[in-house]
Amino acid sequence: MSTTASGKSGTWRNWAGNVTARPVREVVPASVEELRGAVRRAAEEGLRVKAVGTGHSFTAAAATDGVLIRPHLLTGIRGIDRAAGTVTVEAGTPLRRLNAALAREGLSLTNMGDIMEQTVSGATSTGTHGTGRDSASIAAQIRGLELVTADGSVLTCSAAENPEVFAAARIGLGALGIVTAITFAVEPLFLLSAREEPMPLDRVLAEFDQLWSENEHFEFYWFPHTGNTTTKRNNRSAGPAQPLGRLSGWFEDEFLSNGVFQAVNWVGRAAPAAIPGIARISSRALSARTYTDIPHRVFTSPRRVRFVEMEYAVPRAALVEAVRELKAMVDRSNLRISFPVEVRTAPADDITLSTAEGRDSAYVAVHMFRGTPYQAYFTAAERILTAHGGRPHWGKVHTRDAEYLAGVYPRFGEFTALRDRLDPDRRFGNDYLRRVLGS
Repeated sequence: MSTTASGKSGTWRNWAGNVTARPVREVVPASVEELRGAVRRAAEEGLRVKAVGTGHSFTAAAATDGVLIRPHLLTGIRGIDRAAGTVTVEAGTPLRRLNAALAREGLSLTNMGDIMEQTVSGATSTGTHGTGRDSASIAAQIRGLELVTADGSVLTCSAAENPEVFAAARIGLGALGIVTAITFAVEPLFLLSAREEPMPLDRVLAEFDQLWSENEHFEFYWFPHTGNTTTKRNNRSAGPAQPLGRLSGWFEDEFLSNGVFQAVNWVGRAAPAAIPGIARISSRALSARTYTDIPHRVFTSPRRVRFVEMEYAVPRAALVEAVRELKAMVDRSNLRISFPVEVRTAPADDITLSTAEGRDSAYVAVHMFRGTPYQAYFTAAERILTAHGGRPHWGKVHTRDAEYLAGVYPRFGEFTALRDRLDPDRRFGNDYLRRVLGS
């Protein structure tokens, strides 16, 4: 185990650069036993403890003024149970490494988000999701968890063992303990055919229920200041594989979606008045394409342009009205928005604080280029989305507090009661958790 005191170089920053923290020290445990020792030592010193993954959350969920645990030595697959259809993986394993390792074994997760830079524990603890008619978030694919609790003991949970902990800890916000291993459901590797094409926003909204019902995975990106979207439909395929060509894939995913997009955002930041014109051009830059590949090469793509993001889950039935209200708000405002709005869906699940708990959900994500003022846009969008009973993504910018959240999560009290039992002294607390869960 390595330990470093926090000096000038000890400031932690998240990926977007909008959250910083100055821990007393950072600890890099090489085993669960070392992690337990670090938690016990922190308790003796009266320090709070937080584990941090790759910093892809836009909230201060992982920030601490106490002991910062970096789990990047707790990586790798512990075991694969082909009969049960599960894989057990160390909590610090990046999703990228898990996906590659599973593919080598002829296995895959059923669904995933749109990037794979996060650690498995960071992604699941904040409710990371992709889009799916029938398949839900990454956390909904968890079959077992191991976590170190506030007294330094190791607790394992599943649907059969400590089920009340399992119900909550799959999306635990880091509030119940430090996750050390996760058992995921997996299935034999399969192929997905992706169909990406531009479509007018009016048509997408008019046909949304049909587009959702006819595709296993449907999502769209609306470009503010325009009536244009890019849609993406992913469905299972019998093959053969027809991956993107290396050159065409590089041109669209790297050159256009990252390189040119970065330059466009620099221009927009310097000259906001140019953004609507740029949006009309960039909304037409990506042409229609189809390809067939293994899941993680279809679900995920590189995101190198840094931004700040807010995302809300609304009841799926409220999605069309919410997006129409969002467009009307942008059209009548002086806002200049260079990033598309991303819309995805998820079926209802049974995780206590999941954004899709108990209701079929649609997600509306708004973004702003890093370094540009985002508060006015996010505040206006948040007003619309909360009016539809929206639940904020736990890892993305929002202003909600425990009082609001208790009103949109029927089982909120279940979670806070469990937290009182597992962490009565708030060893894993921080300012963000105090706001969203109460003290």
